Parts: sequence; structure tokens; C-alpha cells
Amino acid sequence: MTEEVCPRAVLREIANAPKWLRDKLPIAQLSKADQRGLAWAWASFQRESQAPPTGDWSVWLLQAGRGFGKTRVGAEWVLEQARRNPGCRIALIGATIEEARRIMVDGESGILACSPPGEEPRWLASRNELKFRSGAVATLYSGAHGDGLRGPQHDFAWADELGKWSDATGAWSNLQLGLRLGDEPRTVVTTTPGNDALLVEIAEQPGTQVTRGRTADNLDLPEGWHRRMEALYRGTRLGLRELDGELTGEAENALWTRDTLEKTRVRDGRSGEPVRVVIGVDPPATSGGDACGIVVCGKAADGRLLVLADLSCRGLSPAGWAARVADAAAVWGADRVVAEANNGGDMVLQVLAQADFHLPVRKVHASVGKAARAEPMAMLFENGKAGLAGRFAELENELCHLTTAGYEGAGSPDRADAMVWALHELSGGGRTARPGVRGF
Repeated sequence: MTEEVCPRAVLREIANAPKWLRDKLPIAQLSKADQRGLAWAWASFQRESQAPPTGDWSVWLLQAGRGFGKTRVGAEWVLEQARRNPGCRIALIGATIEEARRIMVDGESGILACSPPGEEPRWLASRNELKFRSGAVATLYSGAHGDGLRGPQHDFAWADELGKWSDATGAWSNLQLGLRLGDEPRTVVTTTPGNDALLVEIAEQPGTQVTRGRTADNLDLPEGWHRRMEALYRGTRLGLRELDGELTGEAENALWTRDTLEKTRVRDGRSGEPVRVVIGVDPPATSGGDACGIVVCGKAADGRLLVLADLSCRGLSPAGWAARVADAAAVWGADRVVAEANNGGDMVLQVLAQADFHLPVRKVHASVGKAARAEPMAMLFENGKAGLAGRFAELENELCHLTTAGYEGAGSPDRADAMVWALHELSGGGRTARPGVRGF
């Protein structure tokens, strides 16, 4: 088939088709040149979740399950930086030097396999380096020996399986301190969960963009294999980590454990329509600081208290996040908002008062510590009287790092606080408010 018969636009359409359809297409009838074009047209057939974030970012954390396609993402991103930035220096960090070579360089989705004909970099074994035709150089490092990254400078970095690095904190810190070349140093992290505390810390840092994905997102995986993995591991902590790409660690003496959350999780909408809905809000002190916790909770017909949605946000103005609260109340049919009375509490009242619906708002004051407030709600989960109507990865991670001694996670547990306020109200801990938009 000639270029005129099968132009590049057609190649893109073929590449974007699902595997079952591509298998039926007459690929063999394409010219050799067109077949090569299809094989290297990554930008045309990558999934939306595999595309780099837009806008200004310094770290892209791609946290996903096995088989999502993380290695291909990292390899293609490195190749693109080498093309666009002649002479740049790139760090390639794996769990060990051997793994970095075997997966990131030589793997079936590694840099060499993804390099189009004529662009293959040269491997310099004595230096653990790839030298690209543009003059860019990529050097391999080990996440098991963080001191190896002390000193070298780089423009870009690809950190693969950071969750497995045995010296994760040291290696990550030295890597970031050495990313000081070029106008826009950037790091791509491709990993399944592990080293949870560090991943949470990275996700919470300014300039980080987070993409999460599941094994099931990759429709090109064999259906039989996927069904078998689902049958073996769905509903287990291993499945949560390896298939869904969610964090599964917890602090010692955590008020909530992963096992407890999994046992109380309600799936497939079996909870039915709630008889009452309350939204808990933990406002941030500043628009650029902690997240604004916005968690929707409801009471089921059988009396169980359920977390229905986590709509927490970061970086919005007080008017912006308060408007989100108002929208959530309208969508979920909430009959009350409970907002912690700190720097932003009054803004909730002001915005809701301007809305087209009337809604009681109760301002609450934190007279005891976070752990003391949360402990009675954790007991409701332990006793099967409360649970999660879905999966809420960031909220669940905060819950599993709240301990009897306080919060041991990164940042502030804004989502957990918002959930606790809402559940406390639903459990009868709040006072009854008169109809209308007002504060107490």
C-alpha cells in the first residue's frame, strides 16, 4: 500500500483502534515504510493517561498497577527529551543498576526498543551511559545507593519503580538536588506503590502532577490473564497495590487499617440511596497551602454511615472551593454542611447563602486533637457501622496514617478531618439546626 493510499492520518486511526480491531486490519498489506511508521507512532496511540501533563510541572508521578504501560511512557518521554534538548544530561534510576539496564534500557518497552530506526542511542557499558545522536547523554544510577547521585547534575530524570528503591529517601533527595541544569528540569516517576510515605510526600509537593492507573486500563493485555489476576487478587491488599496502583501501607497503631477499610467497603452501588447526606469541610488556611477537605457522607437505610465521595481540592481560592461545596450539596442532595471554623469557615456560609437552595451550615470548633476526634469514628468502622462506598485512595492513605499519637503522614490530613466532621454529624454528635443557611 503506498503512502497515497495509506497516509499518516490513516496510520493514526489504525494505531488508535483497540487491539481486537487492529488484529483484523490488513496491516500486512501496508508498505514496509508504513508499517515502520505505525510501530513508532507513540504520540498517536498512547492513552490519554499515558500523555505527559500539560502546563508547568517539575515532577510527574505516574503511579499505576502492573501492565499499565509505565515503562513505555518513561522510555518515550526520555527519547522526546533527547530529541528536543541536544546535549542534555538525563538520569535513569532503577531499583538497581542491573534492573535499570534490563528494564529501562534493554527491556521490550525500554529505550532501545522504542527508538525509531536511525535514532538508536549507543550503549557505553564502561560508563553505564546511553549516548543519543543529538548529543544527549543518559546515565544509569541505582536507587539502592543514593550517594551515587550526590554530585552529578542533570536536566531531566526518569525514576522507575521508586517504590522498590532500598535507599529511596537518600536517592530521591540527591537526585532532586542535582536537577539544576537547563531552564526547566523535570522528573518522571513510573512506579507501582511502595515506599508509601515518600510517594505521599512527593505527591503533596508543589509542582507535582499525579496520574494514577490500573492494570485494567491496558486493553491490550491478554483477556485470560486479566481474568485470572482479577479472580486471584481482586479484593486483596496485593490486588489493591499491584492491579489498582493504590498505596497499601499504614502507620504503626493506625486508627484505620487497610484490612478494616477493605472489609467495610461497599461495592457496585449496593448501599442504595442514602436517607440523609452531610458534607464535611476542612478549609485550608491559605489558597496555596494544604488541600481543602470536602467529603460527602451519608446514612444508609440500614443505619450504616458511608463515605460517598471525596471532592477535596487544592489551590482554589476560598470562593472557588466554597462554590465546589455548594455544587456538591446540590448534586448529592445534602441537608447540611459541617465546616471547621478556621480561616475559611465564614466563606462557606457566604457562598452557600448566595446559592439557589437553602442549606443549614454548622461551624465546628476543634477543641481536641485530630486523633481524639477520629478515634470514635474509627470504632464505627471496626464495628461495621461505617464504611466506604467506593475507593478513595488519597483519603484512605490519610486514614491509615492517623494514629493514637497523631498524624504520621505527609502534609495535613484534610480529607480525613472533613470525613470525621461529616460522620460525627451523621452519628448524632451534632446539634440540630433550623432550616435555612446559617451558622452555629
